[in-house]
Amino acid sequence: MERDEEQLSARPALETEGLRFLHVTVGSLLATYGWYIVLIGILLFVVIQKLSARLRALRQRHLDRAAAAMEPDIVVKQQEALAAARLKMQEELNAQAEKYKEKLRQLEEEKRRQKIEMWDSMQEGKSYRGNARKLQEEDNPGSSTSSVPPKRQPDRKPLRRGGYNPLSGEGGGTCSWRPGRRGPSSSGG
Repeated sequence: MERDEEQLSARPALETEGLRFLHVTVGSLLATYGWYIVLIGILLFVVIQKLSARLRALRQRHLDRAAAAMEPDIVVKQQEALAAARLKMQEELNAQAEKYKEKLRQLEEEKRRQKIEMWDSMQEGKSYRGNARKLQEEDNPGSSTSSVPPKRQPDRKPLRRGGYNPLSGEGGGTCSWRPGRRGPSSSGG
C-alpha cells in the first residue's frame, strides 16, 4: 500500500515537472521566434487559400471539359462559331486590302497623269514647275492663291540683341568659364 501511495505522490511531481519543462521550452521558443511564427502562419494561410481556389477552378475546368467532350453537339457548335468568326474577320481584312489597293491604284494613276502632263509641257517649252504648282492649286482649291510668303510681324521684339554672340565670350553677364590649371593633379600621391 505504501508503495502505491509513493507512486501516486511521485507521479504528480513528475507530471508537474514535465509541464513546467514544457512551459519553459515553449515560452522561450515563443519569446524568441514568436513574430516569425505568426508571419509564417499568416503566409501559410494565404498560400493555402490561393492554392485551394486554383484547385477548385482547375477541377471545374476539368469537369466542364469532360461534360463538353460528352456532348458533341456543343463541341460542333463551338467549332462552327469559331469558323464563322474567322471567316468574318478574313472578309473584313480582304475588304480593307481591296480598298487599300484601289487607293494605291488611284495614286499611281494620278502620278502617271501628272508625269504625262509635265512631259507634254516640257515638249511645248513651258516650265513644268509652274504647271505642277498649278495642278496642286487645282487639287486644293481651298488653299491660298498668293504665292508670296507671309511677312514677319513688325511688332514683335527680337529674341536677342543684334550684336550678341555666345561664342565670343564677351557681353554676356557675370558668369565666365575658365579652364582648369594644367599639370599633374595634386591628390597627395
